[in-house]
Amino acid sequence: MGGRVEFVQVELAGLSDPARSARMAAYMKTDAPFYGVRKPALAPVFREMLARFPVRSRADYTRSVLELWALPHREEKYLAIDLARAYPAYRTIGSMPLYRRLIVEGAWWDLVDGVAADLVGGVLRDDQTRGSATVRRWIDHPDLWLRRTAIICQLRHRADTDEAMLFDFCLRRAHEREFFIRKAIGWALREYAKTAPEQVRAFVLAHRGRWSGLTFREATKHL
Repeated sequence: MGGRVEFVQVELAGLSDPARSARMAAYMKTDAPFYGVRKPALAPVFREMLARFPVRSRADYTRSVLELWALPHREEKYLAIDLARAYPAYRTIGSMPLYRRLIVEGAWWDLVDGVAADLVGGVLRDDQTRGSATVRRWIDHPDLWLRRTAIICQLRHRADTDEAMLFDFCLRRAHEREFFIRKAIGWALREYAKTAPEQVRAFVLAHRGRWSGLTFREATKHL
């Protein structure tokens, strides 16, 4: 396990707040344990962890992320995702199996969405051909969270958004009744509307009958 895990566990245990941990678990609707450490208090722990235990290779990157990910508390998993974000040199197509694992095992929005937008989205932006081939396999996958990832992975792309792929993905999942898919479609369209409002307006209205009320409200929130 090494020093990184021991450091994180000691630091978070020292910051733990049992009352807040119960509230955080209730808010997230999960049985996973929390230390009860708020995000601002996690930041200095993360910075010190990076300084003490830098990642020095791709194999070390994967191993380091997974050793934190394997710990039981939610904050430890947040730090695993933050660690994966901290090394853009390793945010390449070769890391997609790692990111897929985080998505499938995370299986809840607080763990999946950052991986989708920052990690998978980063790979897609930097390696459009191979990245898009991966998310095109995910859009029809039985796993809900891989489908959601395919829809929202371009949230940060703005003018670099592959509009045709985004619109195709939204239409392919428009029939779903699952809340997290309906919400994802609306969210992805709302974000892209900040860059291309007329294109989104025309697309949403052209297919008005296919959207759930939730999707339509989210997509048109700022139009």
